[in-house]
Amino acid sequence: MLTPALMCLGMGLAYIGAFHAPHVHGLKVAVVGTSSRQQVLAQTIKDRGGDAVDVTTVPNRAEAERRLLDRDLVGAYVPKVKNPELLVAKANSDSSATVAEALFKLVADKQHTPLRVTDLTRLSSGDVTGQGLFFLLVALSIGSNGFAVALSAFSATFRMWTRVALGIGASLVVSVIGIVLAGPVFNVIDHDRIAVWAMAWLYSAGILTVGLALQFFLKRWGTLAMMVLFVMVNFTSSGGILQPALQRGFFGALHSFWNGAGFVEGARSLLYFDSAGFGERIWSLVIWLAAGLVLAAAAAAAERRGVAAPGVPAHGNRGVTSSGTSVHPAQHPTGAAGGVVAPAHSAAVTPR
Repeated sequence: MLTPALMCLGMGLAYIGAFHAPHVHGLKVAVVGTSSRQQVLAQTIKDRGGDAVDVTTVPNRAEAERRLLDRDLVGAYVPKVKNPELLVAKANSDSSATVAEALFKLVADKQHTPLRVTDLTRLSSGDVTGQGLFFLLVALSIGSNGFAVALSAFSATFRMWTRVALGIGASLVVSVIGIVLAGPVFNVIDHDRIAVWAMAWLYSAGILTVGLALQFFLKRWGTLAMMVLFVMVNFTSSGGILQPALQRGFFGALHSFWNGAGFVEGARSLLYFDSAGFGERIWSLVIWLAAGLVLAAAAAAAERRGVAAPGVPAHGNRGVTSSGTSVHPAQHPTGAAGGVVAPAHSAAVTPR
C-alpha cells in the first residue's frame, strides 16, 4: 500500500509543482531595429520586465527570422507606427509564444495600435496546438514502463542479457505503435516519420534497459523508481507543455539533459526547424540508452557472482525440495547445488 501512496504524492508534487503557476524568467525576445528609438524601447521593456524577459535588438527582420528558426528567440517585435508586428514560431512552444504575444500587446496598446502576429512555422493539421509530440511522449513512456514491469515479472528466471534483448524487442513494438498513431492515424507527424520512429525506438529502448536493471536491483521499489524517472520528472521537464523560461529552476535544469526533453525537443527541431539543435538532443537519448546498458551489465555481473535478482534465486544455483520449492546451495544439507532434500518427516517412496 505504500508504493501507490508514494506514487500519488510524487505525481502531485511533480505535476502541481511544475504547472500550477508558470514562472516567467529569461524569456528571450528581441526588438527589430538599431536606431535610438528601438534601443530605448528594448531597454524600457527590459527595465519593466525585470528578470522575466531577456531583451535584445536585432538589425533587421531577416536576422530576427533566422534567430527564431534557430530557436534562439521566442518572439521578435517589429515596431511600426500604424501596424506593429510580432514574429513568433509557435512550433517551438505555443505557451511561450502566447506569453510573448501578451507582452508585446501591452507595448502596442501603449501606442494605441493593433498588434499583428506572424507565425513563421507550420504545424501539421493534426497538431494545431503543437503539443502532439508531448502526448506521443506520454504514450511511449507509459508503454515502455509497462513492458519493463511485465518483462521483469515473467522473465525473472532468464539471464539479464536475455531480458535486455527482450526489452529491445519490446521497445520496437512501443515505437511502432507510437508512430502509427501519431502518423497515419492522427496526422500529428506528417513528414519525416521514419526519423521520428527511430528516435522513439531509441527513447523507448533507453527506458526499458534502465527499467529492467532497476527492477533487478530494487525489487518492489523498481516500479516506483521508474515512475519517478520516466513519468514524474520526465513529463514535467520535457518542454512539451511549458518550456524552461516558464518554469522554476529545477525543471528547467532537467530539461537540458533528461530523455523526455531529448525526444520532444529533438523531434521539434527535426520537424519544424530544419534540425536546429537536433544533434545534441539525439546524443542525450544515446547517453540514456548507454546508461541503461551499463546498469544491465552491472546486473549481469551480479548475476554471475551468484547475487540473485531480489526475490529470485541466482541462475544455476537452485535445488528442489521434495515439496517443490527452490533453495540455494547453502540451504542444502550437503551444500551441493541441485541436490534433492527430503523432509525428515516424509515417508520413503520405493519405485514401482
